[in-house]
Order: sequence, then structure tokens, then C-alpha cells
Amino acid sequence: MSGHSKWASIKHKKGAADAKRGKIFTKIIREIAVAARAGGGDPDMNPRLRTAIQGAKNANMPADNVKRAIQKGTGQLEGAQYEEVIYEGYGPGGVAIYITALSDNKNRTVSEVRHIFMKNGGQIGTQGCVSFRFKRGAYIDIDKEQADEEKLMDLALAAGADDIKDEGDAWEVITTPEKYEAVLEAIKGAGIEVADSSVGYIPLDYTKVEGKQAHQALKLVEELEDHDDVQSVAANFDIDAKDIAEYENS
Repeated sequence: MSGHSKWASIKHKKGAADAKRGKIFTKIIREIAVAARAGGGDPDMNPRLRTAIQGAKNANMPADNVKRAIQKGTGQLEGAQYEEVIYEGYGPGGVAIYITALSDNKNRTVSEVRHIFMKNGGQIGTQGCVSFRFKRGAYIDIDKEQADEEKLMDLALAAGADDIKDEGDAWEVITTPEKYEAVLEAIKGAGIEVADSSVGYIPLDYTKVEGKQAHQALKLVEELEDHDDVQSVAANFDIDAKDIAEYENS
């Protein structure tokens, strides 16, 4: 089990029922605004904006919120100006961690991210220290009771997916950012419920961690993901389902 996709799926399910939806909306709104500022407010001509809007739909964000975020990005409405920042580092057991953030105060953000690393047994690193261990990609997680492997494989590959992985109690469909929307819509169009999906960074290799180190790594990733400025966290940990369950219930 790759670990991080499993944890992302658990976080997605928990997030749907807890009070963190406002924070999720804030992160999506920032991404939409930055995407619109960089590439214009027409999603048909701006792939990054189109992907951000898909994320808003996945989170059931109201259309008015999306519209206002686009208008802030294009300058039609006033709003804070955010800069894209990348942070790289190591978690417990040498786990590689790659973070994307949108910040209106980079000095504050890097200080807070460094503190989160340090208090959870990790260390922020220099630019490029782990980036070579990740690639830009997308994943779609589907609980196994939702779809037969052969049916899902035929459907996903026909829509442009690269691979399907067995992640224990879920299937993980891997695709490129360019094919993400088509694959996601094909799966949903077949009546298959998606547990979680995202465009981001996928590990090229994995680091096995167990017991206390596994729990520390999960805590580190969880706190990084909860930071207001952090948009995404990719980690290459390989953690057994029992360690994830123990942490979830602790």
C-alpha cells in the first residue's frame, strides 16, 4: 500500500463530515484566483483554472464562490495577492515531502512550515532536495465495492488513464493532469462513486515507515495539510493499513 493515497482518502471522508469545509473552500478559492490571474478567467482557455474549478465541484462549492474567486484573480474584485511557493523536506524515517503553497507573506509561511517539520520529527530542506522523487500527476481513488477491477480498468484506460493500482480496500487510478478530467468524468458517468481525487505530485519511490515513525509521519503531513497557506502535500511514505488505522483512532 502506498500509504499517502490511502491517508488522503481517509482525510477526504473525514473532511466531508467535520468543520474543516471552510478551510477547504479557502484553499480552493486561492487556487482559482491564482490560476485566473496567471492564465485568464476563461476555463476553456486555462487548463489550470479548469482543474481548480473541478476541485471546487468535487467539494460542492457554490457557483457564486467560484465566480467571485475568478473575479478576484482577474482584478474585477479586490483581493489579496498570493505567490506560489514550493517547500521540500524530510519526515521521520527519511520520508520525502513535497509541498505547494500560496502565500501573501513568504517569510511568515516558511517560518511556520519549518516549525511544523521540527516539532514532528522532520526537517525542511533546500530547493531540489526531494523534487526529483516526485512527478506531476493525478490520482482517483475508488473503494473496491464500487467497481469491478476489469470493468474499471477497461473504462479508465479507454478514457486515457495510465494505470490502476490495488491499494488494499481501494483501486487507485493514475493519470496525467491533462487526462484527469476526462478519466474522472468517465468514471463518474458510469455511476461509480469516487472516494477521493486530486491533481498534484505522485512519488516515484516509497519509504517504508512503521510504528512510532509512521504515526509521526502522518501527524506531520496532517499538520502541514491543515496550514492555511498549504495547498497540497505529497509524501512518499509506505505505511501499513494497521498503522494508519491506529493513528486515525488515537
